[in-house]
Amino acid sequence: MKKLWDQAEIKAIEYLKQQGYTIIDTNFKYWRFGEIDIIGKKEKKVYFFEVKYRKNDFFWIPEESITKAKKRKLFYSLEFYCLKNMIDRENIEVHIITFLWDLSKKDCIVHHYKNVDIWF
Repeated sequence: MKKLWDQAEIKAIEYLKQQGYTIIDTNFKYWRFGEIDIIGKKEKKVYFFEVKYRKNDFFWIPEESITKAKKRKLFYSLEFYCLKNMIDRENIEVHIITFLWDLSKKDCIVHHYKNVDIWF
């Protein structure tokens, strides 16, 4: 499963570069509180990307795995990252990129959710 997730993260990075984002960091871990999958920059903003991948939607779609607990961990991680790197919260956005394998097309369906509210 880790290998599939790595492929999804690579696809996300490729997708983001095509969209004009510069990748600053990946897999930023904040101790036990969480991890930020991809951190990017475009113009003057810093973007925090959560990447979710599902092989199929038999149990649930990727978006459903963004729980309140996951949002809390992401919040603490990005708060720490911003403090550590002196980034103003007004210049950040959180995005979610999901990949769902489409058996009929033998490719992934990509959804990019912009400016997601994770504040609790």
